[in-house]
Amino acid sequence: MEHTVAIVTGAAGGIGAAVVRALAKRGAVVAAMDRDQQRLADLTDKLATEGLTVHGVPVDVSDADAVEAAVEEVEQRLGPVEYLVNAAGVLRLGPVLGYSHEDWRTTFAVNVNGVFHTSRAVVDRMARRRHGAVVTVASNAAYVPRSAMAAYAASKAAAAMFTKSLGLEAAPYGIRCNVVAPGSTDTPMLTSMWQDESGPAATVHGDLDSFRVGIPLGRIAQPSAIADAVVFLLSAEASHITLSHLTVDGGAALGA
Repeated sequence: MEHTVAIVTGAAGGIGAAVVRALAKRGAVVAAMDRDQQRLADLTDKLATEGLTVHGVPVDVSDADAVEAAVEEVEQRLGPVEYLVNAAGVLRLGPVLGYSHEDWRTTFAVNVNGVFHTSRAVVDRMARRRHGAVVTVASNAAYVPRSAMAAYAASKAAAAMFTKSLGLEAAPYGIRCNVVAPGSTDTPMLTSMWQDESGPAATVHGDLDSFRVGIPLGRIAQPSAIADAVVFLLSAEASHITLSHLTVDGGAALGA
């Protein structure tokens, strides 16, 4: 991955930031995209203290024109993009009955439209060069129903199937497209779901009342574990893997 250019969306978030770090440590030239300019600046500054150079690119992935302009800027400044990681995502909890139109629109604007906008802009350029790899960070909720998470689950299922369908179309151009499906991971998105200090234990042990099994491995994932899976699917070691999904959830989805 030395000197190759990678774009990571949702770069200021827990998993996105871990992916940025993992790629930069392997010598990739990383364009870190996120709509939160302050958190993005904090990330690039922090990584700079670790001797890693990362280029912050503020952009809202739900804005198609802004994404197109940002990708063009990255290619002009840093060079041809070889890797794309779609890690941008939002979570809006709530039961379907009473779920707000705004929360639904926001969820799909980022989790689905954002994947479409970024993938289209990047893969269009990859196709001209007949080389590249895409990984979309979905969720095990894309394959297992979750109470109060219908919008999130549906959006992640859509993003996963979009990525696999894109991979089928992109395969003749030598482009691989895969999905990583995390489970409960130690990020602000997960902790926002906890009501009190019992949250971590409840996540590990599960909740029969909400039809949610626990985590067989008995621990919550660290973002670096998800990043390792992403890096593997981007790497030459996965050169014959495409249209696949890799679930990284400690067994919580029971292999789904």
